[in-house]
Amino acid sequence: MDKNSFSYVIYMIHACAKNWENTPSEVYKKLKSADCIMGFLVPNYEILHTQSTQYVIEDIKEYLTVRGISI
Repeated sequence: MDKNSFSYVIYMIHACAKNWENTPSEVYKKLKSADCIMGFLVPNYEILHTQSTQYVIEDIKEYLTVRGISI
């Protein structure tokens, strides 16, 4: 993970936390348990960082839902 993708992951954790009215640490735990960080956000950084924050939040939500993680 390079500096840009790392910063983006942190940004998205905080954006999801705000949107879902949750703490960043709880969001991090959910993303990590579903392998969303290294399995989705980092590999797709080049595409995802060009999308709106809300769009990516919805993508993350769908990714977690498919893997049985509730928001």
